[in-house]
Amino acid sequence: MAEPSLVLEELETLEVYGETTVGWDANTPINETVDEEGNPASGRRGFGVPDVRAPSQRVYDHPEVEQLRAHLKRNNGIQGLEICNPDEVERAARIFRRDGFVVVRDLLDEEHLAIFRRGSAKALRQILEVPGLGKRKYVTESGRLPHRYSYGTASASRQMLHEEEWAAMVDLPTTTPILAEIFGSMDYMVLGAGGDLCLPGAVEYQHLHVDVGESNQVSEGRLETAKNIGIEIRTAEGSDEPDLATRRRIVDFCPAVVTINFAMCDLTWENGPIRQILGSHTWQMRPPSPEDEPDWMRLSTLVGAPAGAGVFRDNRAWHGATPNLSREIRSLPNVEYGAPWLGSQHKKTMPHEIWETLTPHGKHLCRHIMAEPGVWPAGAGVMHPLGAERRAAAKRMGGSGARQHGSPGG
Repeated sequence: MAEPSLVLEELETLEVYGETTVGWDANTPINETVDEEGNPASGRRGFGVPDVRAPSQRVYDHPEVEQLRAHLKRNNGIQGLEICNPDEVERAARIFRRDGFVVVRDLLDEEHLAIFRRGSAKALRQILEVPGLGKRKYVTESGRLPHRYSYGTASASRQMLHEEEWAAMVDLPTTTPILAEIFGSMDYMVLGAGGDLCLPGAVEYQHLHVDVGESNQVSEGRLETAKNIGIEIRTAEGSDEPDLATRRRIVDFCPAVVTINFAMCDLTWENGPIRQILGSHTWQMRPPSPEDEPDWMRLSTLVGAPAGAGVFRDNRAWHGATPNLSREIRSLPNVEYGAPWLGSQHKKTMPHEIWETLTPHGKHLCRHIMAEPGVWPAGAGVMHPLGAERRAAAKRMGGSGARQHGSPGG
């Protein structure tokens, strides 16, 4: 087993920006994925799809790592990546609809960036303090590649809105106008919050994937959103229904879910910047497997997005994490929003006492996920990399009913 005192010493000073000694665990095999109990996965691997082109060792100066690092230094990043200012609301929405994402700088001021960094580091410490198996420093999250974690799925409640740092980001003066422009209304909603991160030494590419599938249905509410954002509604001959071209525009430009990932550090060619495939939110095909993914897609990353920026993502767009070959943790906590035309049946993952701290509009946004007074969401406050431990915590807490003052219980 890894020396516990050394790991704990690292965690005491852990930050989600700047150089760190966290990561680069050579004892964690390449592409190893574990199941719910922490055993090497033999069946379905979830988000742990192997990267067949990954370096053979998780060592900072290994020749294959150095070769990949040199390749990324020369080529990584979307050429001509457009980055908007927060006041460029219409431009940001236009780029979002065109590309399936848009990067906006300065979404977080110094105060909010410090708050989110603090919360992100606190949650990560809880994940990494679980002793590693054998000589491994860390426990890999169930169903994921090594050195990669999701704040949402590592939480026993599968959300992070019980944490005031995440809740404080749901209604910002820099994000709300852009979201209202994208959704064509102030009546959109918060669905949840989480985000992902990769430690230094995450040498594998995560496979390209989508977060939300497309139903291709045009409901009455979705049609109303289309009208609100200025889509001309042309009807089929002899019918009141939108014609095929109009239906296509409605589907393309009216997403069900939009996520904002906030950058805790500058995204560089080396520290695992997220990759986004331009225009893929409108594609009906599936993303390619890791062995078939062309190099230009592996290099289609958001290099240049500065700390405090955010990426508004259409959750249908192809995206994936990339190798972090640096000595800096790359953390992208997020908040997830739903269109006004989505239903109201959502899990109550925000404690009422947290909801009461929000702005009036923030309270409206969280109207469907607010828990009843005195009720603590099952599992909230427990962070663990293994699914079995999270399930046990949620079950243990779920039957306890009311809890006081945000306590996660025993």
